[in-house]
Amino acid sequence: MNATAQIPTPNAKRYLGQFVKHFAHKLPFVRHETNEHGEVEFPLGLCTLDADELRLSIIVNASTEEDINRLKDVVDRHLLRFAFRENISINWQ
Repeated sequence: MNATAQIPTPNAKRYLGQFVKHFAHKLPFVRHETNEHGEVEFPLGLCTLDADELRLSIIVNASTEEDINRLKDVVDRHLLRFAFRENISINWQ
């Protein structure tokens, strides 16, 4: 199962970097090769992030709907905190 979100923001690369670096201190598997792509493997599932100059794209994958919802909540809480100066909206599909 997965869920996706597209967040329009000119700060996508910065938010991707903050998100991945934040979890690199807490989780064993974090991949951050550039500010355009990152992956964080949570115990619940995988979060993949891609950024360009206009948007941050997120995909969360997990085995159950409950785990998807929990991952979405983690992503929402952290990104909203990182983007406190900007009024971003995260709409999951």
